[in-house]
Amino acid sequence: MGELASLPNIGKDTEEKLNKVGITTAAQLRETGSKKAWLMIRSVDDTACLHRLYGLEGAVLGVKKSALSPETKKDLKEFFSSFS
Repeated sequence: MGELASLPNIGKDTEEKLNKVGITTAAQLRETGSKKAWLMIRSVDDTACLHRLYGLEGAVLGVKKSALSPETKKDLKEFFSSFS
């Protein structure tokens, strides 16, 4: 596993998906942002779910997805719902 797997919430599968869409470093993930990264993953994996989006946001912020604020989760859920 690479650098991304050292981030919170990023396991082997998510790292592989991120690599597939051209995101290979933590800096690239932070620069891309969770929403755009999720959309990029969704373009290669139509099963990308809300919890993956939460995980990406947590990885960007350096926290477990369970530590995301209710406001952040609400924003991400609204974003996710607009694509469902």
